[in-house]
Amino acid sequence: MLQGTASDVGKSVITTALCRIFKQDGFRPAPFKSQNMALNSYVTEDGKEIGRAQGAQAEACGIEATTDMNPILIKPVRDMHSQIVVHGVPFAQMSASDYRQHFLPEAKQTVMDALNRLRDTYDIVLMEGAGSPAEINLKDRDIVNMNLAGWADAPVILISDIDRGGVFASIVGTLELLESHEKSRVKGFIINKFRGDLSLLQPGLDWLEERTGIPVLGVLPYIRDIQIEAEDSVVLDSLRHGKKEHMELDIAVIRYPRISNFTDFDALSREPDVNVRYVTSPEELGSPDAIILPGTKDTIGDLIYVRESGLEQAIHSHSELEHVQLVGICGGYQMLGQHLFDPYAVEANQAQEAVGLGRLPLSTTFLQHKQTVRVIGNVQPEHPIRLHGGKQVEPSAIPVKGYEIHMGVTECREPEQVTALFEIAHAGGQAFLEGWGTSDGKVWGTYLHGLFESDQFRRSWLNGLRTAKGLAPLEETYSAQERKEMEFDRVAASLRSSLDMKQVYEIMGVIQPLEVPYTINNNLFK
Repeated sequence: MLQGTASDVGKSVITTALCRIFKQDGFRPAPFKSQNMALNSYVTEDGKEIGRAQGAQAEACGIEATTDMNPILIKPVRDMHSQIVVHGVPFAQMSASDYRQHFLPEAKQTVMDALNRLRDTYDIVLMEGAGSPAEINLKDRDIVNMNLAGWADAPVILISDIDRGGVFASIVGTLELLESHEKSRVKGFIINKFRGDLSLLQPGLDWLEERTGIPVLGVLPYIRDIQIEAEDSVVLDSLRHGKKEHMELDIAVIRYPRISNFTDFDALSREPDVNVRYVTSPEELGSPDAIILPGTKDTIGDLIYVRESGLEQAIHSHSELEHVQLVGICGGYQMLGQHLFDPYAVEANQAQEAVGLGRLPLSTTFLQHKQTVRVIGNVQPEHPIRLHGGKQVEPSAIPVKGYEIHMGVTECREPEQVTALFEIAHAGGQAFLEGWGTSDGKVWGTYLHGLFESDQFRRSWLNGLRTAKGLAPLEETYSAQERKEMEFDRVAASLRSSLDMKQVYEIMGVIQPLEVPYTINNNLFK
């Protein structure tokens, strides 16, 4: 089990890297996180919802993700209230106190049944904790840190982030706040995100090992620009104001309080001609070539935020410019419509309705059933993406794939005024039209998350933005899937070079392979 001295110390990335290392070493590994709190979720092959980190970790293992890998997902709806998802299906909406008092005491069986199924199926299960095991106010009903380690009889490796400072205090302080039986489970430390001369750190490492009697398994270097999907929107803080120089296309993503599935735009940010920024105010909006309203767990609440912050007027003003597009994904798509209705209080504690931004003739009603499904399809022949500079291009089919996670049903009130965007199908289902846009391509929206990982679509859309600015189009630049696999290998290689894997295997009680049956891609570090 991998635990941390705090949130965002690198547990998910290190777990992902170890998943890939164990796969490379010839084992069949699987990830597990009993309880996850995240708005950035992942849809499994059977249409269930889990934390995005466990989905990425399963991909690093080379296996399909299942809900056993994250049986309980908490999705904050508003302050102190969350939607509780159990085995991929919404269970209830609860306050924090109700969840703690009424749900957690009954959760052990759900967690352990899922874990035991994984242990019966795979060689190695990597358990990831959450936050810190030293959160005293939460320990008595813990199902994700030391209690779980005890139930599973799992050794623990404790991770700390030296980049935020106070690494020795955080490790020793965490140990001091553990019970003796919990402390005895900690078999090693990993110090993450180190920059500098390791020899200068060595006296501290020696002191730590002497003080605690627990070995430091490795000091991991700070890896820049990790391109493994994140689940916690705290990572957006570093991207909020960032503007890469000399980029020909500038895309502004509205970062409202309940933004979800922000990794939809990772693929755009890796394009060589694109700058992606996350903005929270009219002043930060600048002069983008495209404005994206992303997904949200609280569509009406975040719509109110857009309105009251002054972003609504700024969005309308900028998107009226000739070359600027306005795009909505999922909750942002719903906002682009005329009306939103929540008669069953799906997103609030009472029924509500709101007037949308009015850019598309759509009406959305929030229902009690959540749609979670993977889809594949093609761009419609009339899709405005084919209108680069007013000229019809891309005559061949443009494939798309993605996934849906939403509780709203959106209807088009005036289909003659807009153009359907995609023809898609669920697994084994009939094809149907999805998404709507204005005929000039200036405004469009869709429920499809992950859309920009479709390489041909992504480049075609960006080339439309380029053409509108008088720039020549570019050929396809990279494969999102190949880039993802290379990133798993790159981070795994960095971890392997800095971590004492022999000790890790010994802690696990597993014999380390004498020969590693894999090869490293020579282009990983270029």
